[in-house]
Amino acid sequence: MAFALGLAGQPGRACAREALHTAWTSQRVLNAVAVADDGRMFVSFPYWGGGGGGGPSVAEVDAQGIPHAFPDVRWNHMDGTKGDMQPFVRVNALRIGPDGLLWVVDSGDANVGGPPNPMGGAPARLLAFDITTGQPVHVISLRASSTEHSYIDDIRFHNDTIFVTDAGDPALIVVNQRTGQQRRVLAHDRSTTDERPMYAEGHLLTTGGHPARVHADQLEVSPDGSKLYFQPSSGPLWVAPTAALENPDLPAPDLARTVKLFYNTPTTGGTAIDGDGNLYVSDVNRLRILRLTPQGRATTLVRDRRLVWADAMWIDNHGTLWIPAVQLNRTASFQPDGKSRLRLPVAIYTMDLHLRPVR
Repeated sequence: MAFALGLAGQPGRACAREALHTAWTSQRVLNAVAVADDGRMFVSFPYWGGGGGGGPSVAEVDAQGIPHAFPDVRWNHMDGTKGDMQPFVRVNALRIGPDGLLWVVDSGDANVGGPPNPMGGAPARLLAFDITTGQPVHVISLRASSTEHSYIDDIRFHNDTIFVTDAGDPALIVVNQRTGQQRRVLAHDRSTTDERPMYAEGHLLTTGGHPARVHADQLEVSPDGSKLYFQPSSGPLWVAPTAALENPDLPAPDLARTVKLFYNTPTTGGTAIDGDGNLYVSDVNRLRILRLTPQGRATTLVRDRRLVWADAMWIDNHGTLWIPAVQLNRTASFQPDGKSRLRLPVAIYTMDLHLRPVR
């Protein structure tokens, strides 16, 4: 990695005896980190964690620990522009794709647990930026594959295919970059639907006075590209062949039969996968990271009271695991009385595991 940032946001060296090293801290709730091969670090801030105001939705963190709006201020400030090139509305995820571009998931006017999406409102979009020039390379509207209850959540890649999870109206969305075709698959299937309570730090997770429901959320593609792992945030984790998901001629019942239960995961904030096919899954109830082998055997990688809602993780080209511990469950949106219980700052931790990254 290019740098390590201490608790005060200054360059520093973490103690080698510690499993977790503090890479960066923030006074705003973030939910994802991505690190380019040259060490550049990007983060995103969700609106429900207070990320919608007081700073950019997407930022690059410089070597002094200072976040700067990416790709520029205009993209991070609503200015009345409408259409596919309007500034970010509600960023939910970011990821550096196999193409080296920074992909941003903008959920548009959707609202987790809120009313149906307004007709004619800003649609969910997938945006990809050249990290050198900051110029948009791809802007893909998901209006055609969304419903009024959709909340477009996260993204992964396989050849020309983009897999996207819909956490609001349970489904996977399969986008063919080459043809532009978009399809909703496994809609309301048991594998994409949140069917059990979510727990974090020993407490039932609620929103708006009701148990929180986050449908299809985390997803990972196996290193050989043959499998897609996916789950609602409450678990469990399922697996399906990418070939079946990418086949537009496969009838829905036949596709559903290809989906198999992989592991009974707990309530999860985020995942990652290494080049050997091991999955890393956060357990936000017991404040730990599980490592699941390709055979479905689980061990605890690390358990630490600082891992409060470990969200979208990242494995960089040095084999370092990056873990944002962002306390989303403590934000006002998920409190019965609507009062925040955040203990700022939130932190991104790293573990120097010498993993084989996915390429």
